[in-house]
Formats: sequence, C-alpha cells, structure tokens
Amino acid sequence: MYGDGNSSVAAEENPEGFDPLAELFMPGTANDPRGAYARLRNECPVAASPALAGESTGWVLSRYDDVMWALRHPEVFSSGQEAVNVGQEFALIPLQVDPPDHAKYRRWLDPLFSPKRMADIEPDARRLVGELVETFHDRGSCDFHEEFATPLPSTIFLRLMGMPQSDLPTLLRWRDNTIRPDVEPGDWDGAARIREQTGHDISAYFTAAIAEKRRNPDDALLSWMVHSEVEGRPITDQELLGTCHLMLLAGLDTVTATLDCMISYLAQHPERRAMLIERPELVDGAVEDLLRHETPVMMVARVVKQDCEFAGQTMRKGDSLTPLIGAANHDDGEFTDPHDVDFERRGNRHLAFGAGPHRCLGSHLARMELRVALEEFHKRIPEYRLADDAELNYSAGIRQTNDGLPLVWR
Repeated sequence: MYGDGNSSVAAEENPEGFDPLAELFMPGTANDPRGAYARLRNECPVAASPALAGESTGWVLSRYDDVMWALRHPEVFSSGQEAVNVGQEFALIPLQVDPPDHAKYRRWLDPLFSPKRMADIEPDARRLVGELVETFHDRGSCDFHEEFATPLPSTIFLRLMGMPQSDLPTLLRWRDNTIRPDVEPGDWDGAARIREQTGHDISAYFTAAIAEKRRNPDDALLSWMVHSEVEGRPITDQELLGTCHLMLLAGLDTVTATLDCMISYLAQHPERRAMLIERPELVDGAVEDLLRHETPVMMVARVVKQDCEFAGQTMRKGDSLTPLIGAANHDDGEFTDPHDVDFERRGNRHLAFGAGPHRCLGSHLARMELRVALEEFHKRIPEYRLADDAELNYSAGIRQTNDGLPLVWR
C-alpha cells in the first residue's frame, strides 16, 4: 500500500461524465485552472481518466501529499520513455532515466547549473534585460511575451550553449511544435505526427552541432558536454542528443511561460506590484509564491512501474499517471490561504520545480532569470497595466499566453 489511504475517492465514483484531463485541456481552463483543480481535489483526488484509458488505465493525482509521494518514488512511478512521447528519438536525459542510472547524469550536469555558475552569468543577464527594455521603453507599450519573455531566456540559453542567435526562430518553431502543436483539440494523432517530425529535425540539428563542436571546441556549454566524460568514459552521441533535446525544450519554454504568468498577475494586481517596488527585498519571496500560485507547468507525466495499491486504488504496471503539480500547489492541506499570493509566505514547499530525484535541473538558472527580470524590469517600468483590448488566453499543460501579453504605461 502506497500513499495516504484516506485521501482518495474510488475511481468509479468520479462525477458522471467527468474526465479530469479533458477538463484541464478544455479551451479557457488554463486561464484560471483553480476551479478544475479544486473539483479534482474535493471530488476525485485519485481519478481515472478516460482520455488516458486504453488497454491500461490513466490516473490523475491532485492532492499535495499524493503528488509529492509520487514524485519522490520513481521506483513505483517512473518518468522513463514510456511515460511521455514528445517525438524524442532518444531518452531525454536526465528526465527519462530513473535511479540508479539517473544519479550519474545528475553528477555530470548539476555543476553546470549550480548557484555559483548562475551568479557568474547574472551580470550578463542584467545587461540583457536593460537592452531588451530599451527597445520599447519610450514607446509606452510592448507585447511582453514577444519582446521580453521570449527573448530573455532564449538568448541566455543560446549564449550558454554556444549556439548562434540566428537559429532562434527555428528553435522556437520546434519548441511550439513539440509542446503546443497546431492541431484541433483532441487530435492526438495529428499532434504525434508533428512531434515525430520535429523530433527528427531536432536530432539532425544537434547531430550537426555536436560534430562541429568536436572539430572546433570552444568554452560554451555544448562544447564542454561533447568533450566530457560520464563515470570515466566519453559521453555518447545518443546521450548528448537526448540531453540537448531536453535542454532545448526547457531552456526556451518554461521561463518564458513563467514570466508571462508573473507579469500578467502583477499587471492586474497593482497593490502587489507596488509592494514589490517599495520593498525590493521581497523579490525572492515574490518569485517563489508566484511560482506556486501560477504554476506554469501544470502537470508532469509518469508511468506505473509495478502493480500496486496507491491511496486506496489498484494500479497496474503500464498504467499512466499524471501528477497535477498545479492542483497540489493550491491544496489548503499544505498551504494557508493557497489562493492568495503572499510574498512573505513561510515554509513554501511548492512543487513548481517538481520534487524528488527528477527535481528540475535548471531551477537555479530559472530563479536567477526570474529574479533579475522582476528587479530590472521594475526599475525601468514600475507602473504598467494590461492594454484595454487585451484578452489573455493561456495554453494548457504549460501556461504561456497564446496571443501575446500587451502592456501599456505612461
């Protein structure tokens, strides 16, 4: 028996016709998913999802304790290649490698994203924020998503990797084809075809980049990876391709989505924005609680590795599992006043970066980028609001604004 046996409602007691994943991917739900999260936590916290059902069952977890347990036990709930297919040709390293092999890849990569390394690149990030803001400051308006949230982390990522900035439009297209392919809702086969072709294109791109770094090494991250070793042996091209594929998706998307969510919130809550400007020492707390409150990455994917009883439900090997970290981050069993944003929240054990062995490799980089962005943007543009005609619509799964984020100021 795993999990809290008192936390679940039997799968067959799901409200009639209620499909939890279909609910979360309905148009408009991602704009404010808290209602859907609450329904799941209150009515069917360990729910079977028809959208995932086939020969196996799909399960959705929404309460904090259950989600935390699942993330911390990859021997039961694996994030291996069977958990999710985004068109990758090789395992996404280190995400899709479970312990014990997972540890060797984290030992290889963790020093590259340490707090000290992030402190070294922080001055460059601050300069970049200033350069971006100067392009639209005097205009009195901007599309924050296109002109700031996208180029800031993308430029930092390309500089870190030693890849040409001219490749960014192609890489962004591959990112979107992978994470939010342009198909009709429910067209899973169409999405899979787009992702498969995109995965092939990404592999071909990095195969060429790896070969170039072998011929002409430099001091950037990709070159270091190409010429490095794992447990005393040279890293293989297959391992490099899986690592680069994951870094591409993470480096070009999650911080962009998080900046969209944070600035949208602050634009619509001027009293919180004023607090942040008047008390800049609160910026770290603001980053943490906005990560919790907004939870840009709504869910992660796992697969059941062995037959088990979890929280009163019988799960079979091969069943899929979707821990909803967004729902967990609004669980009042863990957080006081979870729907409120509190820059001074104590004991904020949010799950925006996951938990357990697969906790986000780039969390220190993301925190640095977010902190610097809030500090430097507000120094230059302390007062702003949404444009009068703004209609914000967020993508499901990873919540970024689909049609831009128009801001105006005097």
